[in-house]
Amino acid sequence: MFCRTDQQSICYLCPVDEHKGHDTVSAAAERTERQRELEVSRQNIQQRIQDREKDVKLLQQEVEAINQSADQTVEHSEKIFTELIHLIQKRSSDVKQQIRSQQETEVSRVKELEEKLEQEITELKRKDAELKQLSHTEDHIQFLHNYPSLSALSESTDSSSINIRPLSYFEDVTAAVSEVRDKIQDILREEWTNISLTVTEVDVLLSDPPEPKTRAGFLKYSCEITLDPNTAHKQLLLSEGNRKATAVKQQQSYSDHPDRFTIMCQVLSRESLTGRCYWEVEWRGRVDVAVAYKNITVSQTLWVVPPHLLVVLLMFLSF
Repeated sequence: MFCRTDQQSICYLCPVDEHKGHDTVSAAAERTERQRELEVSRQNIQQRIQDREKDVKLLQQEVEAINQSADQTVEHSEKIFTELIHLIQKRSSDVKQQIRSQQETEVSRVKELEEKLEQEITELKRKDAELKQLSHTEDHIQFLHNYPSLSALSESTDSSSINIRPLSYFEDVTAAVSEVRDKIQDILREEWTNISLTVTEVDVLLSDPPEPKTRAGFLKYSCEITLDPNTAHKQLLLSEGNRKATAVKQQQSYSDHPDRFTIMCQVLSRESLTGRCYWEVEWRGRVDVAVAYKNITVSQTLWVVPPHLLVVLLMFLSF
């Protein structure tokens, strides 16, 4: 016999003695019931095994996909950076070639002018020697006869046309190249942050945190919202550190601003929000809360929430 009340085996006499009034059945009947439960348990276990095997296979496929995607991305990234390096090297070669070409042109011009000046110096020295010799001539008739031909000078090279800038030369080119380098560094510095964030955002779906179900869970994503006075309609009074908006009849003395709403009593938040965010609003009367892109025009009303929204802003109305 088997006592279900005490969950133990008993003899045939126990139901009328120690286990009197208990739920007792034959051992065979209890075995049959437990055997049925055992089969159900085995079916459940086998189903869980199949489910887990599917999950393991899915994870293995995920690992393979991650590795394949990472390898392809590394290959493509290396190719892109190699192209950038080759482009910079080509530009470096082009600049070098242009500098050498201009160097050759300028040196040739200077050499040509130098030769002319050297020739003029030689001619002037020869003329000076002849005039010196003439000055020592004792025969007055010979002096007067030779003087007209010796005193005439050939046309001189105009030295005032020679503009030499010893501190310039190719320094401007160096400055231009340095400016390009600085711009590339700035771009790489700015975009590197985006690249790093993009890499770290790659994640398996199973690691995403579950959606909160309680207020305490939502509060983990809470954010402080302040209202932007530059967007507030002039019939909205902002108070409590720009955290409260009240509709009033008298227009407020807000300065003109291109972002200010002029048709509907609306105001945007000052903060831009990304990812998962949570906030609470206290209100009296009619209040509408929505999200929108920052570049919404002053004549638009914030009613539609785009499903692909990344940057969200708070629109707060109080009537």
